[in-house]
Amino acid sequence: MSELGPVMLDIAGPQMTPAEGELLRHPLVGGVILFTRNYRSPQQLRELTAAIRALRKSELLIAVDHEGGRVQRFREGFSGIPAMRRLGDAWDRDRALACAAARDIAYVLAGELLACGVDFSFTPVLDVDFGESGVIGDRAFHSDPAAIAQLSAALIAGLRAAGMASVGKHFPGHGCVRADSHLAVPVDERSYAEIEAADLVPYKELIRHGLSAVMPAHVIYPKVDAHPAGFSSTWLQQILRAELKFDGMIFSDDLSMEGASVAGSVVARGKAALAAGCDMVLLCNAPEAAPELLAGLMAGVMNRQRAEAMRGKRSVQGLEALRRNAPFALAKAGLDRFVASLA
Repeated sequence: MSELGPVMLDIAGPQMTPAEGELLRHPLVGGVILFTRNYRSPQQLRELTAAIRALRKSELLIAVDHEGGRVQRFREGFSGIPAMRRLGDAWDRDRALACAAARDIAYVLAGELLACGVDFSFTPVLDVDFGESGVIGDRAFHSDPAAIAQLSAALIAGLRAAGMASVGKHFPGHGCVRADSHLAVPVDERSYAEIEAADLVPYKELIRHGLSAVMPAHVIYPKVDAHPAGFSSTWLQQILRAELKFDGMIFSDDLSMEGASVAGSVVARGKAALAAGCDMVLLCNAPEAAPELLAGLMAGVMNRQRAEAMRGKRSVQGLEALRRNAPFALAKAGLDRFVASLA
C-alpha cells in the first residue's frame, strides 16, 4: 500500500516554513495544492516543489488549479492559457481545429507544470454551461454536452501525451445552479434523468477515454440524495463507481468552502467525504483547521494504484530545456496560433 495519506493541504507563501514542513510530514497527508501566493518564478517554483518532495520517502503529490483563463495560478514565466470557452467558440466554427487546439493547449499546460515539479492540475472543467453559474461561466467549454465531451477528450489526450493525469470536475455538474458553492450551499432541483441526459454525458465519454480522477461538486441534488455530491455515497459509489464504472481517484472539493458546511465541523466533513467514497480530501485556505482535521480524522492510506496514477512523469529538467523539446515547441506554436486567432 502507498504511504500517502488521504489529505491534501496548502501552504502560505513561496517558501515552506519549518512548521508547514512538519505538518506535511503527518502520515495522513498525501498531497499539497499550490496557489498564486506560492509562486514567484519558475525557478522558485522548482525549488519549492523539490523541498516538498524531500519531506517524505513516498513523495507527496503536488497539484494546482491551472485551467486557463481566470483560473491560472502561475502566469509570469508561464504560457497564457485561454479560458476553455474559447475552445467552445472555436468548436462552433471548426471542430477539428478546436480539438487540435485543445490538445496543444493541454500539452503546453502539462509540460510547463511538470517541468516545475507539479504533478497535475485540477482540470478539465466538465460542467455544462446552462447560463446560470457565474462561478463556472467561461470555465465551461460549451453548452452542448457532446461538444464538452469531445473537446475535453482532446485536452486529456494532450495532458496524457505530456505525462500528466486529468481531473474532471465538478461531478455531476455545477452549471445549473446560480449560487457559488464557495459562498453558499447550492441546490439543483433537477431529476436524475435530466442530469444524466446532459451533465453526465462528458463523464461517460471520458471514463472510456481514461479520465484519471474526478472532483465532485458541493451541490445538493435533492431528487437524488439529500447530501451534497461530495458527501454522497449515492453519487460517488452507486452512480460514479458502480454505474459509470469509474475506478480512478476521487478528490473532494475544498472542505473549507461554504458548500461543505452542511456536513458539520472540518473533521466531520473529512470523515463524511471519505465515507462517501472520496480517496483524498482537500483543505485549503484554512491553516487553523488543518491540525484539527489531522488530529480528528481516523483514516488509512490511499489506494496505491490510484495515487500513483496521479503522479506526473517529470522527464524534462526546467522550462528552458522543455522549450527546446520538439514536441513541446510544436504544441506551443499551435497554442500561439490559437491565441492569435482570438485577437
